[in-house]
Amino acid sequence: MLGRGVAPSAPRWRGGALDLRAALRSGGNLLFALFVAAVLAFTLLAAVHSPDDPLLHPSSHQLTDFLTSSTSNSTFLADDSVLRTGEDFNSSSSAAEAATGGADTVPEAIGFIKLSDVATEAETKSEGEKEQAVTVDTESATGDGEAAAGTTEENPIAEAVSCDTEAPVDCTGDRDLFNLLMRTAIEKFSDLHFYRFGRPVAVPGSPMECDLAWRFRPSADANGRATYYKDYRRFKLSRDVNTCSLVVDSIGEYHSGVGAKKSGCRKGKKGKKGKREPPVTNTDFVPAKTQMRLDENAAANEGATAAAEPMLVVGEAVNDSLPVVASESDFSRGRYLIYMGGGERCKSMNHFIWGFLCALGEAQFLNRTLVMDLNVCLNARYTASGKDEEKDFRLYFDFEHLKQSASVIDQSQFWQDWNKWHKKDRLKNFYTEDIKVTPMKLRDVKDTLIMRKFGNVEPDNYWSRVCEGETEGVIKRPWHFLWKSRRLMEIVSAISSRMNWDFDSVHIVRGEKAQNKQLWPNLDRDTSPESLLMTLNDKVGAGRYLYIATDEPDKSFFDPLKEKYKTQFLDDFKDLWDENSEWYAETKELSNGKLVDFDGYMRVAVDTEVFLRGKKHLETFNDLTHDCKDGVNTCPASS
Repeated sequence: MLGRGVAPSAPRWRGGALDLRAALRSGGNLLFALFVAAVLAFTLLAAVHSPDDPLLHPSSHQLTDFLTSSTSNSTFLADDSVLRTGEDFNSSSSAAEAATGGADTVPEAIGFIKLSDVATEAETKSEGEKEQAVTVDTESATGDGEAAAGTTEENPIAEAVSCDTEAPVDCTGDRDLFNLLMRTAIEKFSDLHFYRFGRPVAVPGSPMECDLAWRFRPSADANGRATYYKDYRRFKLSRDVNTCSLVVDSIGEYHSGVGAKKSGCRKGKKGKKGKREPPVTNTDFVPAKTQMRLDENAAANEGATAAAEPMLVVGEAVNDSLPVVASESDFSRGRYLIYMGGGERCKSMNHFIWGFLCALGEAQFLNRTLVMDLNVCLNARYTASGKDEEKDFRLYFDFEHLKQSASVIDQSQFWQDWNKWHKKDRLKNFYTEDIKVTPMKLRDVKDTLIMRKFGNVEPDNYWSRVCEGETEGVIKRPWHFLWKSRRLMEIVSAISSRMNWDFDSVHIVRGEKAQNKQLWPNLDRDTSPESLLMTLNDKVGAGRYLYIATDEPDKSFFDPLKEKYKTQFLDDFKDLWDENSEWYAETKELSNGKLVDFDGYMRVAVDTEVFLRGKKHLETFNDLTHDCKDGVNTCPASS
């Protein structure tokens, strides 16, 4: 076996597979090497290349301006730009109070704009300018840099020398001016809380004046409802001859800045009862980041906001136009309730309100639109003529709020549409007299119109009787739907503003009661000027505004009080409703050119509202006399 030769084996080819893998490996290594070389080359090129873009050029000021400006993106700088609203200052205000030890301060539900908030804005801008100056000074290595630095140092002197004190101010674009106007307003009106400032507006023909609007509330507002007010005033400016900086010389009177008033009415969409266009927000300066916060807060509190009571803003344009049904189909699909006749007509205004709210409550219970008569019979006790007079409902109540809160339609418009379509569309009506059928039984009625016809026998023909008896626990009067006219509230706001919202008030009942010694034996003596001075001595500080709401026709009766107080009466503000007033023009237009008297009910409404806005308010039968309000032996047992 050992001597036997080994036969040669058949040749086997294995090299092909091995060479292919080696070739692929070599190609991959080559490509990776080329990629690394390309990256290195690109990196080297990028490192040594100097771009021509002026924004990235080291000697350019544009990058510094961009990064330090108050309008830059929040990635680079926190945007605390003005104008911020109350929601944005809630946390910052609380922090500021905690830092200053304001433990006794009672926080508000909605934060307001404080002077420190506006000052912080100015300090932020000042720090940005300092940073810009330092950045520029570091570029003095070259000759150009030295020349630029020298020019920068000489600029302030040249500006001071060449300052044009009569140059027009830029009301809309100068953010420093905007901050100045806000700070001045907050300092001037220290008894107000500011919640929003509008964009300043230039005054045509007055290069050194600007108009500014704001929304505010009095700091000591004890009113239960969240009522906000709008004012717009004119600021007169000048330039300091030494620094060329702007200075506020004076602030105009209430509503003097007419350029900042939003003109026109907010028109509701036709046929959409209770709807209106969304408010215009671009007239107020709200930065993007602030708006983002507002949107986030709105989304987080969507449920709470929907259930909250609507906000009353006195001073905004009023849209009390009549709601209109858009089409025949909309009218035919609707369900309506109407009260005809009734004993409320020409009674006292309180009697009318009591019955009207009952009708509104029943319509709400039945899920129907209330067909209402906008003609109100004003009782003779309120008129100058001594006779009952027809007046417009909208003169006394906020119809815009009513039509947004409830489904209502004007009676004349309804009958016009009814006569046009009820036969064609076979619309039916259900008729009932007085209170024979309760609202609970009417709930199953499918007819288009339910008509309650009231007779002539009192008191069964009172609308309010519908809500009595077994119905009392079912029908709820929607008091929150009925607000006083915003035109009347504008007069209230104007009177309060003329006293700087810093006044005390007293209600003094005299008239026939003071003459009736049997029922009110002490009233005449207790409301005499001598007694009033003694009573008010420890309640109202000397020199303060004292608003007197009274039925005493002879106002000179209170002249002795002028020696100690700045007394004010409703008639001291007659210019707010005379023929040159805004109220006069608007009510005339509302009444189709017919002149409107400032009647007795309007006087009572305004007098009462101003009285309630005093920081201290004293009542006749609670604070001035021990007599009972309704006569001898009628005082409550608790008193």
